[in-house]
Amino acid sequence: MKFAMNSPIMRVAVAAGMGATLLLSAAPACAQLGGTMSATPRAASEVIANDLTDASIRILGWIDEGGTTIHEYATGDGLIFAYTWQGPTMPDLDRLLGPYKASYRAKATALLATGGSLHASRVAQSDVVVDSGGQMRSYVGRAWLPAVIPPGISPADLQ
Repeated sequence: MKFAMNSPIMRVAVAAGMGATLLLSAAPACAQLGGTMSATPRAASEVIANDLTDASIRILGWIDEGGTTIHEYATGDGLIFAYTWQGPTMPDLDRLLGPYKASYRAKATALLATGGSLHASRVAQSDVVVDSGGQMRSYVGRAWLPAVIPPGISPADLQ
């Protein structure tokens, strides 16, 4: 049986497919540094792995609406201690940084005013560190909480 592209069945099928795609690529709702990782993945595009080291580390990955891959790192208890990203757009750092966003923005603005680079930056504070860099359509970065990184894990492990 053939269906015409403008048939009601095809329109429903295409709409359902588009809706499923949006659901599968959506990021977890309230995830942020210092928050709690969901116990189960919310979409099929998310991946959980527990093999970074002997420590119980959980990693949740997804692709945001801009096509950027984001990885969320949490302790065995689910406390989110880091994010990494790589892709064609910058992720929503305000959402990822949560309660750390205001101090990050203030320090980043001050660094930029004193001659910092637009292409690469490191905003290091006692409570949060954010490395970010790249150029148009190619951004990479990571943000982590130094006091919460589990023993045996270093920022270099966050990829």
